[in-house]
Amino acid sequence: MTSPQAGQLQLGWEHASAFPDPGPPPRRPTPPDAARLGPDWAAAQRRQESQLNRPLKVIFCAAAGLGVLLAVLGAAGSFGPFLTGLAVTCCALVAAVSGYGLWQGERALRSRMAEERARIARAREAQESELFAWQAEHATQMQAWQARQLAYEQQKRWYAVRLPDRAMRVDIAGGTPGGWSAMLTTAAAGRLAAGGEVTVLDLTGSAVALDLTSLARACGSDPLVWVLPGDLPRLDLAGGLGRDALADLLSAVAAASGEPELAGGRRSLDQAILERVIGVLGGQPAIASVAAGLRALAQAGEPADDVAAGLITAAQAAQLTALSGRAGSDRTIPERAWILESHLRKLASAGAGTGPLPHRDLRVIALDRRVGAASSRVLGTYLTVALSHLLPETPGPGGHTLFVLGADKLPGDVLDRLGDACDRSAVGLVLTYRQLPAPIRPRLGRGHAVLAVMRLEDSEDAAVAAGLLGAWISGGGPSGPGPRMALAQLTETVGGSITDPASGTYTSNTGEAGGAAPGRLDDRDAVSAEIRTSTGWGMATAKATADGDSLARALERSREILAGPDEIRQLPVSAMIVSYPGPDGRQLVLADVNPGIGGLAAATGLTLAEAPGPAGPPAVPDRPGPNLGPPPRRLDWRRGRP
Repeated sequence: MTSPQAGQLQLGWEHASAFPDPGPPPRRPTPPDAARLGPDWAAAQRRQESQLNRPLKVIFCAAAGLGVLLAVLGAAGSFGPFLTGLAVTCCALVAAVSGYGLWQGERALRSRMAEERARIARAREAQESELFAWQAEHATQMQAWQARQLAYEQQKRWYAVRLPDRAMRVDIAGGTPGGWSAMLTTAAAGRLAAGGEVTVLDLTGSAVALDLTSLARACGSDPLVWVLPGDLPRLDLAGGLGRDALADLLSAVAAASGEPELAGGRRSLDQAILERVIGVLGGQPAIASVAAGLRALAQAGEPADDVAAGLITAAQAAQLTALSGRAGSDRTIPERAWILESHLRKLASAGAGTGPLPHRDLRVIALDRRVGAASSRVLGTYLTVALSHLLPETPGPGGHTLFVLGADKLPGDVLDRLGDACDRSAVGLVLTYRQLPAPIRPRLGRGHAVLAVMRLEDSEDAAVAAGLLGAWISGGGPSGPGPRMALAQLTETVGGSITDPASGTYTSNTGEAGGAAPGRLDDRDAVSAEIRTSTGWGMATAKATADGDSLARALERSREILAGPDEIRQLPVSAMIVSYPGPDGRQLVLADVNPGIGGLAAATGLTLAEAPGPAGPPAVPDRPGPNLGPPPRRLDWRRGRP
């Protein structure tokens, strides 16, 4: 994907988070319990020492007591002096040896106590040193977490969904007039702001482009709007065509207004008849003149009336009547000429008395809602085929995009013709289909076209769209789960409050547009500001995000949906599932075509692939305290081992 300045068509916005939630902050290292000499351990050492010394104490006391008793008895004369001295000396030696053992035990106990205190002091120093290192590391990780948290909170939540480089056509299956209005305003405003041109062919009978024209006028531009059939006299699309091109155009219109099963076989004959009539008329005749020539060829009506009306000359009428007479008894050509005249009569007023089409960056050609199905098919075919002939060889520097709303009303061959013409002229083409009839289905997403799916209420059409998206293939079959996509709360909130544009009407301005100075929508910020105040979608979005709490809720994820038939039938009005070819196959993106999103601070003109990604080291894990190990075991000095 390239930058927004490259002029790629933007369809909407994708709700995503380039920076994931960093989670809770890293926990501060907990200082371990300070190492100290345990009183229980000291008491246990003393008890153990006392138990080990108990025999020595008994011997010492017994020897001392016996020595004193013998001394007293010797002094009383019970024993002789020698015997008394010897006994007392022996008792003294035993008492001295046992007393020395008691002193050694006490000395060893004090030594162990001192060693334990020294070990604890060293462990405490190690604890403090390691704790300081952990705290320094935690401070670094805390700064990184705060940066990630700030990036997560302040990040953009809406990213542009733009066409790939090679995609020049978008097929939009499904949708409502309200959803198409949002898509058209979003895509066309971006194209116009980039200095491009936009032509809208609205065949729906609803004022789908009403928001777009209101936005253009609010920004100082001067769009041209034709509403047919009332503005047919002021719309001259056939005046600049040559004989072959005009014959091709009118034969296509006749085929669209005739019997579909016979149109293919009659097309070559119709075109031959029209070429002959146009050749007799010469120059670049109006459609009304061609219809008058067909009446003369069919010998229907009074040629004098057409001559008096200035549609044909008397010489032309005579020449065409003579051509009809040469057929003799074969009435095929006159009869077909009369049928052609009946079909083209609806277009007789087209371009009457007008000059070349004025140039504007935005042009809207719409059908009135009162036009019937047959007339809308004729007018739609006329407009589409004529535009196919009128597309420039090379587009302008900002590009040119043609939007055909309600393309399901056109024959399949007319759509193919328009697509080929747009490819040759490098003109972007966006086709929207309210329904998916059988001739349309194989044309959706063909070649390098981008396929987009909006709400389809018909269950069969929804199943076809799901299959085209590849949802069942990716999910492992019709019963598989399919790919999941996140739907934003704002998409559901605003889509449920928007008013259908079918209640509005266009205002034609082609009668006064000739002398007006064209304006431009070349300021993106100004366009975004005007969208919020001059379009229904912008005002609904501004209301839904009026305060901080509502904005926070609007930016949240609502739920996940599957690209399956049931979900397609219940899509929000402005939701669009976009499928485009990528390096790993077809990619699916859930976009919101609401133009009001562009005015949010959380929206950006960058795509999700162009946005900066998350960075930073991982969070610090919880740190356990240092392992001091168990205190040393008492050394039995008598045995020389633990």
